[in-house]
Amino acid sequence: MPDTTIRTYSDETTTERTETTETTETENLTTCPECGGRLESDTEHGETVCSACGLVVEEDSIDRGPEWRAFDSAERDQKSRVGAPTTKMMHDKGLSTNIGWQDKDAYGRALSSRQRAKMQRLRTWNERFRTRDSKERNLKQALGEIDRMSSALGLPKNVRETASVIYRRALAEDLLPGRSIEGVATSAVYAAARQAGTPRSLDEVTMVSRIDKMELTRTYRYVVRQLNLEIKPADPESYVPRFASDLDLSDEVERRARELLKGAREAGLLSGKSPVGLAAAAIYAAALLSNEKVTQSQVSDVANISEVTIRNRYKELLEASEVTAAL
Repeated sequence: MPDTTIRTYSDETTTERTETTETTETENLTTCPECGGRLESDTEHGETVCSACGLVVEEDSIDRGPEWRAFDSAERDQKSRVGAPTTKMMHDKGLSTNIGWQDKDAYGRALSSRQRAKMQRLRTWNERFRTRDSKERNLKQALGEIDRMSSALGLPKNVRETASVIYRRALAEDLLPGRSIEGVATSAVYAAARQAGTPRSLDEVTMVSRIDKMELTRTYRYVVRQLNLEIKPADPESYVPRFASDLDLSDEVERRARELLKGAREAGLLSGKSPVGLAAAAIYAAALLSNEKVTQSQVSDVANISEVTIRNRYKELLEASEVTAAL
């Protein structure tokens, strides 16, 4: 009797392993085993079918999506049972509870004066409990500054996230004593923008920050050195699309500006010069070559540099392009 039981268990285990292996092999298939055609998933019927011969390779597949249907974004948000993902852009990573500012109940009816006063007290205590110590208050203020400056500079969400991570690292490694919260936050935004390939000039960042240019450069060098951030020198070509868009110039001007900068790089003229000045000069020179009207004053206002810099650099770019073409 014991032998029979063991044998039966062994046979069942072997059968289960065989079925598991067959299922895994079916899931890993990308071509039809009969004709070699491309396999397509029919989510409505839960089948994997060959598009060439119609062979059903797999059936009764598991639908990993929600069990409900939604026909617009509002209905989808209403039926969804999950919250927003965690983010580094909030001091509590978005895990705390927020009490809405609307003084209305679940049915949209206005609250009474007594209930409004109660909700206001709850909001006050909720804000106090969200920041437990001075470090969290510091982080909340800094991340608010990062979000404000990033919004003013038109930076995308990934740059804001990177800047928040840089500031958190600086706070964790105790780099803030002796430096202002605004200084480190501004340095984090400037560094994140350069890392993401969407740089902003020092003058642009200084205009939206609460510190001067001297403090920004000093704090930025300190943060980069202490955190060992790998930041490449700013590429003048990364400024070209933004300047061309602000001046409402054509794609032809942008293409020619890139060609001028490429010729200057091959001639070795980019080293030691401001990338913003080179990009502005390339835009101006390309507009002249494309017979599009733009003045040095207009380019100077967009790039926030002097007209003298544009005059000096655009002549160098044109000479470099002629030398490159001759070679």
